[in-house]
Amino acid sequence: MLSSSTSTHRLHQPPPPPPPPASHQFRSAAAFRRPPSPAAAPLRARPQRGGGTTIRAIDAAQPFDYESRAAGLLEERQRLKIAIVGFGNFGQFLARTFARQGHTLLAHSRSDYSSLAASVGASYFQDPHDLCECHPDVVLLATSILSAEAVLRSLPVHRLRRNTLFVDVLSVKEFPRNLLLGSLPPDFDVICTHPMFGPESARDGWDGLPFVFDKVRVGDCPARRARAEAFLNIFEREGCRMVEMTCAEHDAHAAETQFLTHTVGRMLAMLELRSTPINTKGYETLLRLVDNTCSDSFDLYNGLFMYNKNSTELLNRLEWAMDSVKKKLFDGLHDVLRKQLFEGSPHAPNNTPVRK
Repeated sequence: MLSSSTSTHRLHQPPPPPPPPASHQFRSAAAFRRPPSPAAAPLRARPQRGGGTTIRAIDAAQPFDYESRAAGLLEERQRLKIAIVGFGNFGQFLARTFARQGHTLLAHSRSDYSSLAASVGASYFQDPHDLCECHPDVVLLATSILSAEAVLRSLPVHRLRRNTLFVDVLSVKEFPRNLLLGSLPPDFDVICTHPMFGPESARDGWDGLPFVFDKVRVGDCPARRARAEAFLNIFEREGCRMVEMTCAEHDAHAAETQFLTHTVGRMLAMLELRSTPINTKGYETLLRLVDNTCSDSFDLYNGLFMYNKNSTELLNRLEWAMDSVKKKLFDGLHDVLRKQLFEGSPHAPNNTPVRK
């Protein structure tokens, strides 16, 4: 006769698994091994008086942080491998934020920026072939407007994945849009963007600053749409004011908001304005405008003029406005001089009506 403890053990043990069907007799023994189950909680047992134990329950429901794991997976999927082509002042400015958000950075430029790239955690490639063979998710064109076409045509795009996303950050938009669509294979995605800020204006962060973008061509594949959103999310996470508009609309607005600002700033710089002991707030604003516009290269200003068809019309309007103001001033001056010269003089014109 079995003891009570032994009997209790047998009553609580699961029955042995049934033998496999005859149709599966040819399979190996490894095929019938049960897959490893997730880590289970230890068995709870109550000691018996006779020295044995009775299995009471198994803690099957264990707390598991699904939300934390899901958030981690989502963040990992949104991390991109970004190749910055044109690692000058603006490219480095963007790279610092990209790196802080955890993206993998590659860099390429005509000049040697290897030490600066290393300082932000980017891998620098002097040869564009080596860069493209790393298969970045995104190729960011951050060159000057004037050199964009030559740099793009120097890239061996055939070494990239055939649906790579190309993004530009040039200050004009219709020109790079047409350039990218005309130079890249049709399977490549294209987003034209313009961060309306730079190292000087965004020294305290990007919060509230406008970021203009146009999804020129993004494939219907969910992965490609997710990649495009992940890139745009970089700027949204920093608090940018996201403004979606066409490239043509951007250039029409930018001729006034950007080209006009640079033109006035450079005109004032030609006057060699200096601070005075009696500066007004308005005058100090003009001095800051000169500093902000002239800190950018003349190539940028020249590109705003050459590659935005709206700039020529704006220059003509600016010249007309200046002539109109001058005419109004000189017309008033002529009236004053006429009165000073002819009032009370025998040569003064007699405007008294003649009675007939």
